[in-house]
Amino acid sequence: MSRRFFLLAGETSGDHLGAALMAGLKTLDPGVKFHGVGGVRMQAEGLESLFPMSELSVMGIAEVLPRYRMLKRRIDESARAVLSHDLDALITIDSPDFNLRVARRVRARSRLRMVHYVAPSVWAWRAGRAQRMAQTIDQVLGLFPFDEAPMRAAGMRCDFVGHPIAAHPPVDARTVRERRAALGLAPDQTALLVLPGSRQGEISRLGPVFAQTLRQMHAVRGDVRAIVPAAPGRLEQVRASLGDLPGHPIILPTEGQGAPDKRQLFAAADLALAASGTVSLELAAARVPTVIAYDMNWLSWQIISRMVKVDTVTLVNLIAESRTIPEFLGPECRPERIAPALTALIDDGTARAAQIEAMDLAMTRLGAGGPPPGLRAARAVLDGLDDAGGSGGWRPGAPASSSG
Repeated sequence: MSRRFFLLAGETSGDHLGAALMAGLKTLDPGVKFHGVGGVRMQAEGLESLFPMSELSVMGIAEVLPRYRMLKRRIDESARAVLSHDLDALITIDSPDFNLRVARRVRARSRLRMVHYVAPSVWAWRAGRAQRMAQTIDQVLGLFPFDEAPMRAAGMRCDFVGHPIAAHPPVDARTVRERRAALGLAPDQTALLVLPGSRQGEISRLGPVFAQTLRQMHAVRGDVRAIVPAAPGRLEQVRASLGDLPGHPIILPTEGQGAPDKRQLFAAADLALAASGTVSLELAAARVPTVIAYDMNWLSWQIISRMVKVDTVTLVNLIAESRTIPEFLGPECRPERIAPALTALIDDGTARAAQIEAMDLAMTRLGAGGPPPGLRAARAVLDGLDDAGGSGGWRPGAPASSSG
């Protein structure tokens, strides 16, 4: 009999993961059925979303509080929907503040198997989350090799399934040249990707900072041209938050008819200014030297900065065990600090080479060259159903048959 799953994703990155997992599950079980909440990619794989996923894309204490009643209503609605279906498992995808609340409500009334995709970063902060998760979650699918130990220590099965970004094939040189020409970039012109995040709050806070950074850069390096790919549904907000920029910036959507391929855009760039997050791995896959900058509400920063246990938040730095990518976080997220770092990265070939070396190492450690992570994740989910006491996961260098 084919399996039935309820999947919950709360933001764009989770939608990517959920879609790949769904594709993997359909490969292994062509009759599989899906219910849940997801974005455009999961819907393209056959999910009819219970409500718009965009309602859940909020981050930070100050940002969540005004929407608390709506979020609580959606938690209750999601839990009721899970309990109304005959399912094999509930699969929650990232967004733990929302998803794990749904899982706890379901657990209070059901012994349904619970799988959480994307291990919480307990190695960075709030270590107690693993023990609390273990009261509800049976299995965790980890994106990073260092996810496994703390999850298993807390009593959950944890499978390292690799990161989908590491599976992306490189963009060939001819396509890069064609993309740069289509953007109107001269062969010797410096193309700077500007990525102020995908959430509404991130763009509102980082957009003006990034815009002032570009103005300061342009005063020193007039040959730099900004390319600003806007997250789905955020094009007008990005334009408004950046304002008037010098140097004829290219602001364009990444979704919809006529939108350029995002990986091609990244590969066409010479360097990037990006918000902290998964985008740093996308830039690493494209081998784009990067500066990271991030800020948040004052109250959120005061709380979170006191809880973090690592000295860098950039994933490439952590995975490659290097500190080659500069960060400007919280009070340091200021144009007068960021602009010189970007300018230096243009001129310093040694710094660029060190970043690219760290990026290549990070991709290898995340599974580049191995079987697709979505398929590995799907196999881990099905293995978990068949063997509730099993453990282990695919590792770089292992044969594909070990995970599917």
